[in-house]
Amino acid sequence: MAKLILTHEVTGLGAAGDVIEVKDGYARNFLLPRGFALTWTKGGEKQVESIKAARAAREHASLEDAQKQAAALSAKPVTLTVKAGESGRLFGTVKAADVAAAVEAAGLGTIDKRKVELPTHIKSVGSFQANVRLHDDVAAVIDLNVVAS
Repeated sequence: MAKLILTHEVTGLGAAGDVIEVKDGYARNFLLPRGFALTWTKGGEKQVESIKAARAAREHASLEDAQKQAAALSAKPVTLTVKAGESGRLFGTVKAADVAAAVEAAGLGTIDKRKVELPTHIKSVGSFQANVRLHDDVAAVIDLNVVAS
């Protein structure tokens, strides 16, 4: 088992600054190459506080701001215009970055693409939902309308 310090939030594993233990292969092949974690050392333990301070600065200033943005995101559907064939099948798939850009274009604020979770692959035109984690205690559900360009 490898002992690591997370530098980014990883769904189902922990938030930035958490000290975790995972299997060696998961650490070596996924977390470390993508920069999601650092190997734990006694000197690295000092970095935990700076990572947690940086995470707090990136997160919403308060719980109330996150709740306001969650209400705004849930109230208005977001339209994504993508290339599609005549049968409604997309040329590619809708990614979390596409959802984040569409939310910003709709004037609903900015969200980090890493906080967007798509429950299924969106490969056709239609209505879908996406989850957004705005704060540790606040999550919003976005209604997506995928239309052909």
